[in-house]
Amino acid sequence: MTMTSTDRTTPAAGYWDSAWPVECGGNRRQKARDGSLDVRDADVTVTSVRNDRWNVMTVCRDPGEWYLGGTMPAFSGPGPYGWVTRFDPASLDTLAESPQLPCGDHVWCGAILVHANGLIMSVNGSYLHSLDPGDLRVISERQLPVNRAHNGLLVLSDGTLVTKDLRLEGQGGTTLTFLEPDGLEVLETLVLPEGSMGRIAADQHDGIDSIYVPGTEHVWRIDVVKSKPIIADWKCRYRDADSQWGLAWDSCISDGHLWLMDCGDIEPVRAIHHALPNGRFEEPPGKRLSWQQPAPWNGAQRLLRINQIDGTLETIEPFGTPGGGIVAPPVNIPELATAIAWDSVNGGLAGISTRDRLEPIWHLDVKPSMQPVVFPDSGELVINDFTDEQSDDIIVVDIATGELLSRVATGSRIANGMFLSAGDDRDVYYCSTLTWARVHWS
Repeated sequence: MTMTSTDRTTPAAGYWDSAWPVECGGNRRQKARDGSLDVRDADVTVTSVRNDRWNVMTVCRDPGEWYLGGTMPAFSGPGPYGWVTRFDPASLDTLAESPQLPCGDHVWCGAILVHANGLIMSVNGSYLHSLDPGDLRVISERQLPVNRAHNGLLVLSDGTLVTKDLRLEGQGGTTLTFLEPDGLEVLETLVLPEGSMGRIAADQHDGIDSIYVPGTEHVWRIDVVKSKPIIADWKCRYRDADSQWGLAWDSCISDGHLWLMDCGDIEPVRAIHHALPNGRFEEPPGKRLSWQQPAPWNGAQRLLRINQIDGTLETIEPFGTPGGGIVAPPVNIPELATAIAWDSVNGGLAGISTRDRLEPIWHLDVKPSMQPVVFPDSGELVINDFTDEQSDDIIVVDIATGELLSRVATGSRIANGMFLSAGDDRDVYYCSTLTWARVHWS
């Protein structure tokens, strides 16, 4: 079996020809962009917008053509809805906005992407929409077969869309739904033997699209053979029902391995997904939705490395502090033989050598929580640090040494596990609840 996961900058054939058409930059979730920010001795400008929405991610169509997608943080009271805006990449001014998009009354971070057919696709709650890229009017709407919040949206090489519902331990098997991109007709559904919390990742081998799904005890592979999804004879057990660790979030597929972190179903995630509709409460939930609560297990945060060929598992506890927890997955940078992991609940960011056995090479006393961006050419990592002063800052770190190169306050007082995106001009876009921002070095 020949894997192709080293090609980090080329999106799958099903996407618009863009440097960042989907969350994490591509199906392998390598979060990597060519070039550099070159932050040393640079001037930095922050444009911050408080819009009182749950801002999830930004994606790019053509150069200078950027979109922001998200939902409403309506955990109680008037119902939620999804939305997409097209914005000016420098000023962040809104150029066009979708109508309110039905979400089945679920409150959770969905996803947007730019399909090869040119349309903007948005999954939010239990609905999928395709939108005109100009005025963002709805082209097609599809209520998904499972009435739960859906987590992530990817495109396979033939243009097929795939998404899945989110289920925690004891909530039954997760359903993957496959749809054609023009009318959003459902082509296939597949129910896994386990629930799944983390978003899907995908890769290709021998012309076959493979989808990797982190379950409640195993990581599963789904092969799409002649347009038919099949549970492959491949899986890796990373925990059991009596585990001292929590569930895994998404995979980063890199250097012939899957890279994940467990300890992810922290108390706010459990509260949101044990409610039906997901994320809806009769009374405002308040601090129940804070990720800073103690973790509901004893295990220290782990980084997992799983071989794509045989499913061999290696683990490391980079910090060793009991009760670790995260709300976003790791990243591996094969060019620098370094993986990056963190502990959001206890604090700590680590660079981990991947040359032979996994071994920490540096630690930084910060508290990250979100999906990072890396620039392998310059060795720069961009991630957040939620400070003791409740300021969510963007930091740039030297991947090889752990040196803190730049710190910028975003204007946000709330941190979560949302997505950073690499912009077109030495900039990154930041998304969080209530606030989003552009950070530009020059």
